[in-house]
Amino acid sequence: MKSFGVLILTILLFFQTGYAQKSNRVIQGRLLDSLTHEVLPYATVRLETSENTKPHVVLTDDKGDFRFETTLKSNLTLRFDYMGYQKKAITVANEKGSLGIIFLRASTQLLESVTVTGVKPNMISSLEKQSFKASQFEAAKGGTATDVLKNIPSVTVNAEGEITVRGSKGFLILVNGKPSQIDAATLLAQIPANTIEKIEMITAPSAKYDADGKAGIINIVTKTGTNDGISLSTNVQYGLPRIKKYYNANEPQRYGADATINYRKGKIDATIAGNYLQNDIAGRREGDVNTTINQVFTQFPSDGERSLKRENYGVRGTLVYSLSKQDEISAGVYWGERSQYRTADIFYHNTKTDLSTGQVIGKTNYYNTNLVLKSGAFKVFNVDYTHKFHNNSTLTISSLYENALIDGYTKNRNLNINDYTDTLQYTYNTGYNPLNAIRLKADYEKKIGVGKLTLGYQFRQQQQDGNFVYLEKEGSNTPFVLNPLFTANVNVLNRIHGVYAQYAGTFKKWEFSTGIRYENALREFKDNKGNTPKVLNLSNIFPSANVLYNVDNSLKLKLSYSKRVQRSTNNELNPYPEREHSETMEQGDPNIRPEFIDVVEVGFTKDLKKVSLYGNVYGQFINDIVNRVNSVYNDTILNRIYTNAGKAQLLGSEIGITYLPVKKVKVFFGGNTYFLKMNGALFNNSVQVDNNGWVYSINTNISYQISPSLSTQFNMAYLSARNTAQGRDSRFYQPNISLKKTLMNNKMSIGVQWQNLAFGQMKVNEQRITTWGKDFYTTTNYIQETNIFMINISYLFNKTDKKAKLPASEFGEKEF
Repeated sequence: MKSFGVLILTILLFFQTGYAQKSNRVIQGRLLDSLTHEVLPYATVRLETSENTKPHVVLTDDKGDFRFETTLKSNLTLRFDYMGYQKKAITVANEKGSLGIIFLRASTQLLESVTVTGVKPNMISSLEKQSFKASQFEAAKGGTATDVLKNIPSVTVNAEGEITVRGSKGFLILVNGKPSQIDAATLLAQIPANTIEKIEMITAPSAKYDADGKAGIINIVTKTGTNDGISLSTNVQYGLPRIKKYYNANEPQRYGADATINYRKGKIDATIAGNYLQNDIAGRREGDVNTTINQVFTQFPSDGERSLKRENYGVRGTLVYSLSKQDEISAGVYWGERSQYRTADIFYHNTKTDLSTGQVIGKTNYYNTNLVLKSGAFKVFNVDYTHKFHNNSTLTISSLYENALIDGYTKNRNLNINDYTDTLQYTYNTGYNPLNAIRLKADYEKKIGVGKLTLGYQFRQQQQDGNFVYLEKEGSNTPFVLNPLFTANVNVLNRIHGVYAQYAGTFKKWEFSTGIRYENALREFKDNKGNTPKVLNLSNIFPSANVLYNVDNSLKLKLSYSKRVQRSTNNELNPYPEREHSETMEQGDPNIRPEFIDVVEVGFTKDLKKVSLYGNVYGQFINDIVNRVNSVYNDTILNRIYTNAGKAQLLGSEIGITYLPVKKVKVFFGGNTYFLKMNGALFNNSVQVDNNGWVYSINTNISYQISPSLSTQFNMAYLSARNTAQGRDSRFYQPNISLKKTLMNNKMSIGVQWQNLAFGQMKVNEQRITTWGKDFYTTTNYIQETNIFMINISYLFNKTDKKAKLPASEFGEKEF
């Protein structure tokens, strides 16, 4: 694969050997929001002359910066255009070069007033993405990135904490534009909501991004530091004692704190951030399972505690140093730990019936205590270097190293229901997973014609060694015995080389990007059982195209296409079972194939007098879709396996509306509806899959500015019932209300949140998951805590207006 690197170096030398002589005049500046001082990336900037010559057009970069080089001496006009903002034009005098910061104002019809309390649209759309400001979701304050995402249209979080985008759990996470291969739920749980500036949804990514993630990309942009000096932002959170009893062994604890300090002076820009959060959840579960083996019908309904103890903490730091006007180097470090204890103490009532005679042939009652620990420790180091050439081109070289330790165990004990010291059966399985990973990347950008050409090469490698031990015993006084069928050492290697080329720009009313990406991917799975290594070597091309047409200042239309891939995690590859709880074992498949997806999307954005809205119609066409499916292991245990389940088609539409009905009131409604159809077979064609169904979700919030310093907000996320590969999941919804008071000229705020608010028999934060097959049926109702009250206190010293690009785990948390 050395040819990839040689190819890139050759191309870079080609573009650098003949660059034009340095222009006599450089015009540059930075574009910011006039209210929040947030950078405005990828805005259109046109340079016009009084001589009616063809205008020069550029897009601002991800920092809001733009730059022109010209030999023209006459007065020039710069015109700025950004969706959701008023257009602006300025005249540049002959001697003017650096314009500094230029502010754009949000469209007047979407502002409550021209003060800082002005209300802006919930979403701003550009060529490749839709951006949502995190600060508008008050119920998420003091929580994590997951709590912010619950408010985004097309994003749903169910009772088990599974996050889906447009119905899929397959999406890629970026943190300040940096790719991340980690598990979404784990990463998002470690990012404090208070540090997030905005969420960017990239549903049809271009070739410059990793091809991973069938539902696209979520980019988390963190809050920023000052232009000059020191800034400090802090947040503390405390949860009041629980209101409703769930008869859990331990009381849930909820408290946390986070702080970010940024210093910028001259050539130095340094940021350090730390956070701690304990966010326990009380709850119960009610289940019923039956199996049929050799005409014996076994039914074992259950009921008991199911609670979560969740703790995470970490420190992130970054240092950016400007070597010169053309050279910048940055370095970052991240250290963090996360642990989750899941307790499931359940009473089981087992009845066996002979179907041939209808007689009950056995009854057993027992108490199952089940404790699952998942913990992870992550260390990340990264170094980036950027050089700007005199011909207005840029070379960026990035490197990242990660060391992670993913550890955990499951203790599963069946006890005498009349004497808990009497052990009937005990299984104890552990998993120890050290991981090492690296990522190297080089990107070159150069303005050519009406756009910018970007070329890049990327190498990433992840190696994980797993040690899995499965012990079991029968009775109180018997020793543990090793189960050799479920015990193994495994090694998984993933190595990917990728090159890409992309051209993006603007022409009159058109904005566009088109590109192609090639990836060669090697996956190797080995164990110590003497089995032949499972090797998968793939070479694939991933084209992409995005086009946006500005009909007028208030209406934009877009069309996108992207080819994506969804690769399996190492956990999904591991064939050695884990006893997840009393009635379920879980295992993977080392022969599982990645999903390949074609994504097509058509959309629009429109601004009216008191309304801002957007809509998208999209399709996903999936080959080798992966599902987690059940089969019978024995009369009281189901085997849960990850496997390919054939083809799937997903057709859907989403809409978001921001409406200002009266002064001080803002209503946001987001909705997503899709139709999913799956066709295929499981377990060597023994189980046919042919199901389809409609799914819809709603994310809405209503904000009321009671006074300049007092506001309240109601929000709700609702997910409809939906079909799965072998069954059906019930509806799920979470309403919340919050009240916020600002003090000290908006530097301090005190907030009260009422999460999962419920009255009477409302089934809030509750979901039933049902699956069935020819010889089994299982249904479980997960009942989680309602009416949670939280208090948040935030303090901000100095104003913020630039991104603090804090590092995050790149590979390890994916395997958490």
